[in-house]
Amino acid sequence: MAESAAQTQYRQEYIQGYEARQSLVRKTVTTETQIKGNSAVFLVADSGSASAVTRGLNGLIPARADNLTQNTATLVEWHDLARKTSFNIFMSQGDGRRIMQDTTASVMNRKVDDDIITELATGTQDTGAVQTGSLALAMHGLTILGNNAVPLDGNISALITPAFYAYLMQTKEFTSVDYVNNKPFTGMLTMFRWANVNWIVHPNLPGKGTAAETCIMYHKDAIGHAINSGEIMTAIGYNEEQDYSFARTSAYMGAKLLQNSGVVLLNHDGSGFAAS
Repeated sequence: MAESAAQTQYRQEYIQGYEARQSLVRKTVTTETQIKGNSAVFLVADSGSASAVTRGLNGLIPARADNLTQNTATLVEWHDLARKTSFNIFMSQGDGRRIMQDTTASVMNRKVDDDIITELATGTQDTGAVQTGSLALAMHGLTILGNNAVPLDGNISALITPAFYAYLMQTKEFTSVDYVNNKPFTGMLTMFRWANVNWIVHPNLPGKGTAAETCIMYHKDAIGHAINSGEIMTAIGYNEEQDYSFARTSAYMGAKLLQNSGVVLLNHDGSGFAAS
């Protein structure tokens, strides 16, 4: 006969696994809500770098046409469906229905960012040879945009990897009160503002954790994102005949690079902070 009977305690409140759960990028791009149709057209208009002219010998002012470019974002339907039988929910630890709702929303929010990042990464301007994060690399990206007449109007954002952020945290121009008012070490945020740029630490950039990370600096008007009216659709329900519950998210969306001159790829070496 046993002297003691051990009991196992199962915590009913579940702990969220590590994964991106919200869109960090969508608010930094030009968005369009699509009511109907499978494409959205973004119009980019400028003068075509025209110069002022004087009157001609005939006394008339030479006329010109505006430079109008239509860019089409093609919408694609995307879905994520989580399903559990009532018995699975009954016998499992934690709130099975709540877990389905949370995870399916996370999947679709990640897809929003993936679409935008994939399109941004098609930009052809970059900072050249791969290097580690520094003030010089950040200013290189801003200079390229400035040379393209991209306005430094507060609508420039930079998607950076955790490694790039780690290098910035070691830069006095980023952390010293002699240069900035905020104190980065007192509030470790995934989004912050520095040098009039919105910096976003993103966990899913191309090449993260390697010697070939792709960080991206861009202006809001350089990238468009279209999504169906009502944005991400959420459905939660129960099937009586088959006795299962489900949670589904759906969205019809697409991204399109609108102005290549407004995007710069920061070629970054993040291998120094990769796991051993």
